[in-house]
Amino acid sequence: MKLKQVVLIVALSVASAFGGMWLYGKYFNNSSAFLQTTEGKIPANYAGFFDGTKPTTVEPVDFTKAANAAVPAVVHIKTKIPAKKVSNNLPRNRGGIDDWFDQWFNFGPTIIPEQRASGSGVIISNDGYIVTNNHVIADGENGKGVASEITVTLHNKKTYKARVIGRDPSSDIAVLKIDATGLPFLLYGNSDNLQLGQWVLAIGYPLNLNTTVTAGIISAKGRSIGINNRQSNTPVESFIQTDAAVNQGNSGGALINTEGMLIGINSAILAPNGTYAGYSFAIPVNIVKKVVNDLIEYGSVKRGYLGINYISSEDDNEQAVTKAGVKDGQGVFVSAVPPDGAAAKAGIKKGDVITKVNNVSVNNGMEMSSQIISMRPGDKVNITYVRDGKTNSVAVTLKDSPGQTDIVVNNSDLNSTLGGQLENLSKSKADSYDISGGVVVTKIDRGGLLSKTRMEEGFIITSVNDNEITNLDDLKDALSGVSGTVRLSGIYPGYDGTYTYPLNLGNN
Repeated sequence: MKLKQVVLIVALSVASAFGGMWLYGKYFNNSSAFLQTTEGKIPANYAGFFDGTKPTTVEPVDFTKAANAAVPAVVHIKTKIPAKKVSNNLPRNRGGIDDWFDQWFNFGPTIIPEQRASGSGVIISNDGYIVTNNHVIADGENGKGVASEITVTLHNKKTYKARVIGRDPSSDIAVLKIDATGLPFLLYGNSDNLQLGQWVLAIGYPLNLNTTVTAGIISAKGRSIGINNRQSNTPVESFIQTDAAVNQGNSGGALINTEGMLIGINSAILAPNGTYAGYSFAIPVNIVKKVVNDLIEYGSVKRGYLGINYISSEDDNEQAVTKAGVKDGQGVFVSAVPPDGAAAKAGIKKGDVITKVNNVSVNNGMEMSSQIISMRPGDKVNITYVRDGKTNSVAVTLKDSPGQTDIVVNNSDLNSTLGGQLENLSKSKADSYDISGGVVVTKIDRGGLLSKTRMEEGFIITSVNDNEITNLDDLKDALSGVSGTVRLSGIYPGYDGTYTYPLNLGNN
């Protein structure tokens, strides 16, 4: 090959290389730069948080001050439930298979051994008020009763006997009191202001260890995990989800922000294998405040009820909402509106889809309930709903009962309402049975409410939902105005143990 040809080839190669670089810079490199910046400015839709052209340095978060301030206000709670004798010899007169088994087997009493458990709590006043979970101080029977002995150990190892001021299974909150003064306590924060990714600390006594502090971030808000329905027919859930390590024993302990303020009460963990699996759940402090104040002031929670029925399954609710014409499937489908409820009075009807409560979007019944839980009877709430494709808004004045009952027990018609004959237990028989009193079910009418339980005639009612019943007036008061399912507990003369029967007073 001649020298001139070689030189020409080299020259063409160099020209091609430079030409390719020029074309890339003009048409490709500039286009890529356009996606990132516009004349050196960050686009308005940039998904970051930097407000300049250079990333700022994020200072490390210091947890020490918050942890040291909060640890003395978190306590260790221990409970003891004595051994129980539960008889399997239920009186039977139904015949058939029950009687056949009775001929061959004699089911003696079952002994449930003494139980001990522990959890955590948070001091909220210098004179000894403590907030914890209801399930921490419960007797183990689905959160219905209270442990016979509750002790509180402070961070400084001092121990006190605690008494229960009040408890609310629906939100899983309980308030205890110890006789002490000058105690360290936590200040309430504001859980409505929490942000995803915000640092939080969980403080408690997990796995019977001493005070333990773990850190994490807020992973989600407004979570519903269906755990409170184990102890309540009217569960309320709007959990803060975090990835702070929480285990058994952390229940009732504090979730705080980096300023050391209480923002939640640790309540549950996602534990497919029985231990922490990466997610924990806390009751927002704004719900805690309302429940605690009511329990201290009234002994029970004063809730305002909207008065609607809704579909509990999120999938079924979404299908109903979509079928009702709400395109995105977001909202709460109203499956029924009892005529005596607050919603009915405001004009809300079956088939409506509630999309907002006080201008906050709601996608299911739990989210709707969490917006109303902090309100009391008489409070007004603004409800946005869709009917026939049109969006409407109405102010609803909440009532003090759900308005979801078909049957309301009143003082003058107890026997006909329950479907039976009831009378006061005589004092002499009460003394012989070693009880304070009770109501004897002397007859059960076929087709009545009592006949729909497994209760037998002769049963003595001694409590309703763990509230002591000594006479007919107590029973009337306990059932008056109540909806849904209640628990009638009592004894059978000549048989060991306490028996409990669910009694459905109407639709929930």
